[in-house]
Amino acid sequence: MSAQPLKVALLGAGTVGSEVADAILNRADSFTERIGSQLELMSVGVRDISKARPGIPTDLITDDLEAAIEGADIVVELMGGLEPARELLVKALNSGASVVTANKALLAKHSGELFAAADKAKVRLEYEAAVAGAIPIIRPVGDSLAGDRITRVLGIVNGTTNFILDAMEAKGWDYEHALKTAQELGYAEADPTADVGGHDAAAKAAILASLAFHTSVSIDDVHVEGIENITADMISTAASQGFTIKLLAICEEIPAAGVSARVYPALIPADHALASVGGAFNAVFVEAESAGELMFYGQGAGGAPTSSAVLGDLVSVARRKVLGGAGQYRKLESGSLPIIPIDDINTRYHITLAVQDRPGVLHAVTGVFLDQGVSIKLVEQTSLDDAADPRAKLVIATHGGTESALASTVERLRALDVVDEVVSILRIEGQ
Repeated sequence: MSAQPLKVALLGAGTVGSEVADAILNRADSFTERIGSQLELMSVGVRDISKARPGIPTDLITDDLEAAIEGADIVVELMGGLEPARELLVKALNSGASVVTANKALLAKHSGELFAAADKAKVRLEYEAAVAGAIPIIRPVGDSLAGDRITRVLGIVNGTTNFILDAMEAKGWDYEHALKTAQELGYAEADPTADVGGHDAAAKAAILASLAFHTSVSIDDVHVEGIENITADMISTAASQGFTIKLLAICEEIPAAGVSARVYPALIPADHALASVGGAFNAVFVEAESAGELMFYGQGAGGAPTSSAVLGDLVSVARRKVLGGAGQYRKLESGSLPIIPIDDINTRYHITLAVQDRPGVLHAVTGVFLDQGVSIKLVEQTSLDDAADPRAKLVIATHGGTESALASTVERLRALDVVDEVVSILRIEGQ
């Protein structure tokens, strides 16, 4: 056993930070047994020192964040945001401290700088909690599948949006009702923009794509659409055709073309493994050449689940400190595979139109698809939900086509006098 305890500096004492501090302070013997050295919580750096933090000794708490990390062997960053987190972690790495972080936004924007500092100092930077909370996905993708070729990753990586969409489908709620309930239950923030707008999932997609495909993918490279415009009618229409709607983070490598990372609500078949992921749970579905299809499922957010992943990383870097050895196994790569623009992505589409209910409509609509080279797989005509509305609802599912071809098709559909409204356009994934 190492005679000297490992000094841990904790940045951030919110929900997750408090769980981590409690574990270090109250489970010392179990950590010593697993690591071969004691962990000493030397400081807890916070932005607002006036807040009460029960369970954390007041002499450990400071708002001098630079002083908090000075002399630390390991810095655990749970404060979030880009600054001062970036500056503090670069300083910590340069000083020889290993780092554990759950800061997805920071990694999605500044991973190159952080990993360069870690490499130069020959220390570790671990980030399992940054993508899917308690779900182990960074180690499986970065280590267990390192000898395989990952071709595609589909993820439900935001619990807020999954809760909302699941409630809309299961209970028939509209979007506003589902969002309000999510906020009341603590699944959604007072300002839910980062979640419902897809930005939280986009940061996670950037991390997963970088790790899976050994190239640099920034959050700025991720195409992002949120769920704000999803309606109960879209969900019921999808369900009637054997689909469910999920906000998906999609990462894929297309040979000779490059890498795509995108986030948007999409239809997936009801029998796909991801379709059964309900409530605020997360799941990541990985497709690899040799391993085939793998799914990782569990709680993706919350103090206890996220702290589990953070503590796992803490034990891992502490063991490395005790046993010696350097090297960054799971760094986010700095390669330069091309990023495929969304217009060049080939996928299937599900389009709902409100049309005049008269002869010749179907011929006119399908003729547009034919002229644009977009192949139709299914056409279904039904009445609109409003019984008093004399128009018809036309639902069209396509075979594969590019975004640019679809955009041209939709532009021409809107110009038809028989088409009153393009009600919705959603992509179909998982087939």
